[in-house]
Formats: sequence, structure tokens, C-alpha cells
Amino acid sequence: MKMKGRVFKYGDDVNTDVIFPGKYTYTISDPKEMAKHALEDLDPAFIQKVKKGDILVAGKYFGCGSSREQAVTCLKEAGISVVIAESFARIYYRNCINSGLPPLILEDTSHINAEDELEVDVETGTVTDVTTGAQYTVTPLPPFIMQIIQDGGLIPHLKKEISHGR
Repeated sequence: MKMKGRVFKYGDDVNTDVIFPGKYTYTISDPKEMAKHALEDLDPAFIQKVKKGDILVAGKYFGCGSSREQAVTCLKEAGISVVIAESFARIYYRNCINSGLPPLILEDTSHINAEDELEVDVETGTVTDVTTGAQYTVTPLPPFIMQIIQDGGLIPHLKKEISHGR
């Protein structure tokens, strides 16, 4: 599974309320509508600039805060293909997998800049900064998690498994 896209770069401790504002939690249920509000308090121009396949890069403890799934859904629906961070909040990491959005851990993201173009091979754990030529290695996701991601998330994965009698 390979992705190529432009980087949106954020720092440490980006919480779920910043990713998807809490004021919409109980009023918006449509994923396309959620996407319109992704990162609106942190980066008001994000939704106008993001394109399908773009990549979000962050610092430490990305997705801290509440367990709301909308904070993953809005990014995926907006077009983000992979999230790379130095670390994730545990529940956010799991919500990414459940939603089919690959979460990759890169020990130091400081050398990747906003607007750089990255190529990410999720299966091998290779991240290439096309802009600078630098190459980074992340721990590849285990095969069972890759299968969930490739199936589009946990629910589609389970439906597939059930339909195949597993």
C-alpha cells in the first residue's frame, strides 16, 4: 500500500477537540460534513487546501483528548491518506486502524516540512521525502492490521471475514 501526497504539518499535543471541534460532536453525523470542519480552529485554510492523498505529519501525542471517532473520520473524509506522528494517543491510534486510516510512528518528524511531498510505503515502512530526497523508516504495521486497513477499516474487515466463513 503506497501513498503519495503533500504534507500538512502540526506540532505536539494536537488533541481531538482541535482535530474535530467538540461543538459539532452531537450535531454532525455525516462524514462529508465532518470533513468541512477538520482542523478548523488550528488551520482554518486546511479544508480549502487539502487534496485526496495528502499526508498529515505531527509531533508527539497526536490525537490526545477524548475518544471521539469523528477526529479520525473528518481527516480521512477530507482526503488524508496517512497520519505520521512521533507518537499517538492510544485510543486515537486504535480509531485510525478501525477507520482504515494508517497511523505510522516516526521517531523524529522535525525534518519533514509542511508542503513537502512524501511517498509512503505502509507495508515496508519506507517514507521518502520527494522534496528533499531524505528517506525515513517507520515500523511497518503488522499484517493483521494491514489487512484491516486494506479492507477499509474494522467493520468492513469483519464483514469480509464473516462472508468468507472465517
